[in-house]
Amino acid sequence: MVVERLDKRFGIVAIENGFIDTDQLLEAIKTQIMEDLEGAKRRLIGEILQEKGFISVEQIDEILKLMGIP
Repeated sequence: MVVERLDKRFGIVAIENGFIDTDQLLEAIKTQIMEDLEGAKRRLIGEILQEKGFISVEQIDEILKLMGIP
């Protein structure tokens, strides 16, 4: 994916030019991974609720939107 490649390149350029150090980049990556996992967990819960017939796809989308999860 182009965005992922650009994100990786951004980190490399930032380190090469002394803007951040490796630990700072790793912390940023860790934070992003944790946020992605949290969002995935919420989407999975929504999918399970939808499969059980408790909630619609539209409702799931609205809930995630209210939570700021794309």
